[in-house]
Amino acid sequence: QLQACGGGLVQAGGSLRLSCAASGRSLNRYGYDIAWFRQAPGKEREFVSVYSWRGERTYYADAVKGRFTISRDNAKNTVFLQMNSLQPEDTAVYYCAARIGWSSGEVTTGASWYDYWGQGTQVTVSS
Repeated sequence: QLQACGGGLVQAGGSLRLSCAASGRSLNRYGYDIAWFRQAPGKEREFVSVYSWRGERTYYADAVKGRFTISRDNAKNTVFLQMNSLQPEDTAVYYCAARIGWSSGEVTTGASWYDYWGQGTQVTVSS
């Protein structure tokens, strides 16, 4: 089970930190990939970032590269998404998702590959 939180309303240029806490299984022990996706009104769900426990690698969408940072806390079984320099176009519902990672450590940005989803947290950036 995934629990996403940390969204809110922020002015352009501001920052937020999202959290995705997992319960029931150790992300580290089972080698999960944890990804963030977002969906703005009237738009398709899009990939934001992913952390691979198995490959110990991260990957970002071009739209957020250099502004967002994904990280983990093994002890808390949690993944964080630090979002800096937020812009109005970042406004969306943000979802975290999980899948057991490939043994190669390669990651996927396709939403259909992810088996478990959190409930979403709203991020609104005002101009």
